[in-house]
Amino acid sequence: MLSRFMSGSIRNLEREYSCTVRLLDDTEYTCSIQRDAKGQYLFDLICHHLNLLEKDYFGIRYVDPDKQRHWLEFTKSIAKQMKSQPPFTMCLRVKFYPPDPAALKEEITRYLVFLQIKRDLYHGRLLCKTSDAAMLAAHILQAEIGDYDPGKHPEGYSSKFQFFPKHSEKLERLIADIHKRELIGQTPETSERNFLQKAQMLETYGVDPHPCKDVSGNPAFLAFTPFGFVVLQGNKRVHFLKWNEVTKLKFEGKTFHIYANQKEDKKIILTYFAPTPEACKHLWKCGVENQAFYKLEKSSQVRTVSSSNLFFKGSRFRYSGRVAKEVMEQSAKIKRQNALDQILLYFFLGLASCQAEVVHPSPTGLVSAVYHARDGELCTYLSWRVRTELHPYDHASNKSHSGHAVNITVYTSASPTETIAVSELLFRSQYCIHTIFSQENSLVHTLFLSHTL
Repeated sequence: MLSRFMSGSIRNLEREYSCTVRLLDDTEYTCSIQRDAKGQYLFDLICHHLNLLEKDYFGIRYVDPDKQRHWLEFTKSIAKQMKSQPPFTMCLRVKFYPPDPAALKEEITRYLVFLQIKRDLYHGRLLCKTSDAAMLAAHILQAEIGDYDPGKHPEGYSSKFQFFPKHSEKLERLIADIHKRELIGQTPETSERNFLQKAQMLETYGVDPHPCKDVSGNPAFLAFTPFGFVVLQGNKRVHFLKWNEVTKLKFEGKTFHIYANQKEDKKIILTYFAPTPEACKHLWKCGVENQAFYKLEKSSQVRTVSSSNLFFKGSRFRYSGRVAKEVMEQSAKIKRQNALDQILLYFFLGLASCQAEVVHPSPTGLVSAVYHARDGELCTYLSWRVRTELHPYDHASNKSHSGHAVNITVYTSASPTETIAVSELLFRSQYCIHTIFSQENSLVHTLFLSHTL
């Protein structure tokens, strides 16, 4: 009855709720969502925030009050999926690992996948031998702090970074030795690409483990990768089934079955037991989605599947996105509207060792932006205003360059010390010709733009 007398603004507040999404760099994106908004709406907001176009590899994960993980379904209402009360907290994660991450078209996509695999390494999901672990960690080090400098990097400098759940002093020395001797001159983008190429060759690349037990009661981890279904026991892979060998996935209660046909029409059934029925259902849904994404040629082939042998019994589920082949074909067609906008994004996102959100980029006007240094020494957000001016480049000492240069004047409210620190990070870009300190709290960066870009 009283609701009729409530003001429109109060009723609107009741129809909205706050949602916070933790991003892969551990920053947070908070927004207000209508109560009837579907998962796709929130996902599109995040992708726009990140300027992410190759978005089909990513998903939004949340944990219910019973500590069970879920992937947010984009075709359903957010509020109806959450078992808790708002405000809601979720996280952006890689849901479908690219089969060849280094070949992703866009730098921002490669960077986000790099952050995910770096996270996998730290949490012990990406298992590897010592030599591979040292090489991966050295690439992270090169991407984050650049070339080894004895003046800035004293003995034991690599111990300040946590690459693994635990590691020895011997491994730290090996990481530092590789960083000092083998990676000199690599830009952050190159180091991240090399990191992805190395990680992709490991058996546990793309593994998101689901704890289970086998029929003998032994602990095991089940996982789905770009290449097939994996069972891990201890640190060993005990089963691997390619996606074209898997014929059926089903569950009942806490029991999960995977059916497969191997060489010479050899049929096998693997059975495992999840901790709870909810965990088993989540495992099954992940399997259904991964099989559809990696195995099918086109999304029109996707069918609704049942968890039981009888279609009218058990749970039914249908994968609702594009498949891997379609995603790669679509990525090949991506063209940014403005080459300068793309270079500015690359400059601030990857080559400069910074993460940037550029809102409404314009080659001749003001750009609002927020930067967050990945260096670790500077962990505060800085608000900037950026003015860009494009002009022919004809510097006497750089006549070999054919193209244009862009002057970027940065006005920041940061302290002079922070301004200089950020400037040092920006100057790492391979496109940066020189930096001029024009005022106490402003910088001018000149970047070279080749016609080929």
